[in-house]
Amino acid sequence: GTQKVTPSLIFAITIATIGSFQFGYNTGVINAPETIVREFINTLKDKANTPPSEMLRLSLWYLSVAIFSIGCMIGSFSVGLFVNSFDRRKSMLTVNLLAVTGGCLMGLCKVAELVEMLILAYLVIGFFCRLCTISPIALRGVFGTLNQLGIVVGILVAQIFDLEFILGSEDLWPVLLGFPISSAMLQSAALPFCPESPRVLLINRKEKENAKEILQCLWSSQDVSQDIQEMKDGSARMAQEKQVTVLELFRVSSYRQPIIISIMFQLSQQLSGINAVFYYSTGIFKGAGVQEPICVTISAGVVNSIFTIVSLFLVERAVRRTLHMIGLGGMAFCSILMTVCLLLMDECNGISFVCIGAILVFVVFFEIGPGPIPWFIVAELFSQGPGPAVTTVAGCSNWTSNFLVRLLFPSATYYLGAYIFIIFTDFLITFLIFTFFKVPDMCYRTFEDITQAFEGQAHDDHVMEMNSIQPAKETTTNV
Repeated sequence: GTQKVTPSLIFAITIATIGSFQFGYNTGVINAPETIVREFINTLKDKANTPPSEMLRLSLWYLSVAIFSIGCMIGSFSVGLFVNSFDRRKSMLTVNLLAVTGGCLMGLCKVAELVEMLILAYLVIGFFCRLCTISPIALRGVFGTLNQLGIVVGILVAQIFDLEFILGSEDLWPVLLGFPISSAMLQSAALPFCPESPRVLLINRKEKENAKEILQCLWSSQDVSQDIQEMKDGSARMAQEKQVTVLELFRVSSYRQPIIISIMFQLSQQLSGINAVFYYSTGIFKGAGVQEPICVTISAGVVNSIFTIVSLFLVERAVRRTLHMIGLGGMAFCSILMTVCLLLMDECNGISFVCIGAILVFVVFFEIGPGPIPWFIVAELFSQGPGPAVTTVAGCSNWTSNFLVRLLFPSATYYLGAYIFIIFTDFLITFLIFTFFKVPDMCYRTFEDITQAFEGQAHDDHVMEMNSIQPAKETTTNV
């Protein structure tokens, strides 16, 4: 039957997207109150009533920012456990308890005058953020990519709330950091009104009639037999496929190249320099002599949100490999331009505007390529059997590189100054070359086609390897 977008479907998707919004908000909120939070760390005194040393203060700040990624990393390994132990609605309710815990720790650390509470809060919120993208219903197509939109809107809201006259002041920053509590409570209150996952009802609980009713309600169509059959077929395929372990991904030749591509694409997202721009953009703009750096950071957030919507349509229509390469190439050009601008900042008056323009265009190219593409590629390269192991490896490589950027970028900026973006340029060019030579064009190809291509390549490599170790005399006799 024809499927229509119904109010109940929109409601379920909106409530699910709160999780992505939370993720974006907590990522973006770290950026602007840096000076205030660092000031809070500076005012703390130990038992001997002496303030912390400059080195300790910097280390505590970097740790509180970087530990968010460690929480996300732990969350990457726990997603499967949550989804398999509970149904998705119960998972999300349980996960929201983490948001409330983290938010309370954030909100109360100033009153308690404990930096340990702040660091623990970032860890808990990081763990929550990775888990909160568990969706309560099976979404597909453009609806699935709304996850990315939720994230960038979250970042933008965080940047607006960061303004000093809203919540970014010395008195209100604990409220700014504790804001996820309200989103978690809103989502928890709405979850009981969301439909159960039809897939869970049909496959896990064998409640075909209930699954059918929910699908009819979601799609406003009486004939949902095709959807039911698709779920059954998918489940049957999954039952036939052997569950693959993380070690097997690297040992089995047909998986090896796809998993290397998946890891490289995740690294290309995190090592592209986008996090450096978003986490520390206020500081970068201040250094560039911009009077109101937070306003430029917000404009970067607006551009990010607009081009995320544009990318939703691009990704559905264009060749993903090409989009990724355009994104990487454009970002590399912009990062070179940013370096030149930062070096000439003192000599030319209008150069800071060129720098701001370069950063905004840098964000646009990110949303064309390295922003949305890596997770699409992971989904396209693997069938359901190795799916859980691949998601774990991809998530872990994504968050490990995120953690390293958060931890090392401030000290790298201190030592390298204006040359910091040259490091990201090198990474971007490396990923561009890798994509050009190693990634096949996967547009409109099935899992079977892609797997056969990789297996064929692995076989060719093996034959070449065997030929190269054959004794020379054997070759001559064949001739």
